[in-house]
Order: sequence, then C-alpha cells, then structure tokens
Amino acid sequence: MPDRAAVIELVTFGCRLNIVESEAMRRAASAAGERDLVIINSCAVTAEATRDTGRAVRRIARERPGTFIAVTGCAAQTEPQRYLDMPGVDRVIANDAKTLAETWVNLRSAAGTWSGAQPSSHQHRPAPPGFEGHTRSFLQIQNGCDHSCTFCIIPRGRGPSRSSTMDEIIADARLVVASGVAEIVLTGVDLTSWGHDLPGNLRLGNLVRTLLRAVPDLARLRLSSLDCIEIDEDLLAVWGEEPRLMPHVHLSLQAGDDLILKRMKRRHTRAQAVALCTRLRALRPDMALSADLIAGFPTETEAMFQNTLALVEDCGLTSLHVFPFSPRPGTPATRMPAVHGTKVRERAAQLRAAGEAAAARHRLGKIGTRPMLLMERGGVGRTPDFTRVRLADQTPGALVQALITHEDKGLLHGQCLSTDDRH
Repeated sequence: MPDRAAVIELVTFGCRLNIVESEAMRRAASAAGERDLVIINSCAVTAEATRDTGRAVRRIARERPGTFIAVTGCAAQTEPQRYLDMPGVDRVIANDAKTLAETWVNLRSAAGTWSGAQPSSHQHRPAPPGFEGHTRSFLQIQNGCDHSCTFCIIPRGRGPSRSSTMDEIIADARLVVASGVAEIVLTGVDLTSWGHDLPGNLRLGNLVRTLLRAVPDLARLRLSSLDCIEIDEDLLAVWGEEPRLMPHVHLSLQAGDDLILKRMKRRHTRAQAVALCTRLRALRPDMALSADLIAGFPTETEAMFQNTLALVEDCGLTSLHVFPFSPRPGTPATRMPAVHGTKVRERAAQLRAAGEAAAARHRLGKIGTRPMLLMERGGVGRTPDFTRVRLADQTPGALVQALITHEDKGLLHGQCLSTDDRH
C-alpha cells in the first residue's frame, strides 16, 4: 500500500486545459516538497460541474481527515467564498495563481485564504507536460475568452483571451517530440482566437502550418474544440494538404436554430455551420466531426429543438457532447423564460440517442479499414479521427497500423499489421 501521507492527489473536472494545468500543479507542488495534499481543479461550465466539486470536497474530507485540501479552477474563481466556507477546504486558489511555483511554496502559510482576484490579461504558460501514463501531450497555447455568450460563465473564470507566442509554442512542441511523444493536442479556452492579441495579424492556421513545418518529426497534431465561425482559410487549407493534422474536428455549435443562436449570442448561423462541415468533409473525406450541443436553452420551442436535432444529420456529426441547459449565476440567459426541467431532460436524452446512433454508424464504417493507431494504456488505440480500437499486446505510445475486424459492445477490434519503430 502506498504511503497516503506522501501522496499529492489531483481531482480534475472539465476541459483539457484543466488537465494541462493539473499536471503543472502536480509538478509545482512536488517541487515545493508538498505531501498529504489534495488539489481539486474545478469546472464551472454547468451547475452539475460545480456540484461535482462540492461532492469531491466532502468525499475527501470524509475519507482523508486532516489532509490539506486546495480548491482551484473556474468554479473556485467565480465563487471562491462558496468553497472557503466548506468544511475541509484549506485554501482556494485563483486560476491565475494555480500554476505559479510561489503559490505552492507558500501554500500552507496562507491557509484559509483566497489566493488571487479577477483573472488578468497576462498569459502564464505552464511548461510542456510529460504526462505519466499518457500517450499524447496537451500544449496550452491560449487562455481566456473575449466573447459574451449569454449562457457562459467561463470568461469570468478565465479572463480575456491571451495567446502564447509562436516561438514559445514551437519550442514546447520540440521538447515534447524529443521526449518521444507522437501526438500533440493544441488546447485553450477559445482556440480559434489564438493570435488575435499578437502582432502580425496571426491566425490559428498560421500557427498550425508553421508548427508542422518547424517540427518535422511530429507524427500527429490534433486540435481541441473550435468555434466554427473563426476557422480561417489557411487552417482549412492545411487540413487539405497535411496528413499529420488529424482529421477530427470538434465544433462548438451549441444549437441548430438561428433564433436560439442569436439569443445565445453565438456568431454563426445554422447555414454557416452546415456549410463548414460540408467543406471539411470535402477537404478530407476521412474527416470525423463532433460537436457540443445544448438542450433546452431558454425560449426553445419544440420546432427550434428539432432544428438542433437535425444538425446531427445535416452536419454529418459522428458524436456529440450534450449539455442540458444549466443556468449560471449572473449570465443573461438566467433572465430568459426557462424551458421546463422535464422537457430539458427529454430533449437532452433525444440528442444523446441521436449522437449514439451516429457514433454506431461511424464505427461500422471503419470495419475493414487499415488505419494507423496511436496506442494508449489498456490495449486501446486511437485512429486519426479519434475512434477507439481494441488491439492486444501493444506498447502505449506506439504507432501501429491495424486492420479493423469487427465491433463488439460499442468498441471496435483490430489486428496488428505493422509497427512504426520511429515512435
């Protein structure tokens, strides 16, 4: 049994950016000599996410009495007193402070306090992570958001959009590739806004093209969630030209009805979303498209919901992240006429069922193909379009070409054809 007093435990909720920051906090806390510490990295995107943080605090306080508990992340940033008042919480740490070395050096001397204020315009960039047990590396290239979607509290938790420089990102990517990692995922809060605050009118397409050219040994580059209206022409061109840019795009669509999109203060129309998806599939016939969709946004009628449901077919989506509408304190959507909770749950269930059916069709279409898999732990690998495939007796991190033979209980199975010994 491990010595629990020596453990630094991370409990991470929410986005990939939180995963990056959790690893940075683990390194900083370990370097500061911390032990018997639990760090809860919270999310505020939904009410359920904030409840998850509270449940985690209560569980850890009950199971590990006397352990030092630090709470950080977007829920802590937007409601610090809520967590300071919870029995068992010793420190609440601002998003801007959570990856700084001095925060962890001085952790216990400031117990019982809120570390930080509102997010700043400064971009503190965690060092590139070497994730223990992971086969890909997430690189944070951007933080914050300048938009004001009426349902979203995240700009209050993350502050304005700010970008890492191209030179910083390339240097990080070279370090990661030199360590033997085959795949990098670029991540941020609003990834397609990267470069807007940098000199030279840079866009995400500039970065992707330059990064792939500057790091020729990088086998795979993947992008996290994108805002469809901000995908620039150069980025689209790279997908058509560069096989190392993976053919999977996750889109922040949220709805498929123009009036609901307007009330959300989204900046695209339904037609623009459908046209983009059509264009992406034309550029890369192997492209897989997934999306975030909200069910039961205030004022949503049945006809409006059906327009959103139809996006699954009209955009050719292969999987969904479905969010029942959740009012967030202080956002404009909380003042709009609400859809009854039962109806919200019913619509979310319909969207999930449509997403599961689309995912099943996508998996069946992979049978007989011969993709290159990036292997993960547990004998599962990922195709370029991020589909999971069971493949026995392979080393995590290896690139393996496989024949997809069949599906069983929602998981594809394959057999190894060859291994790329360079990774």
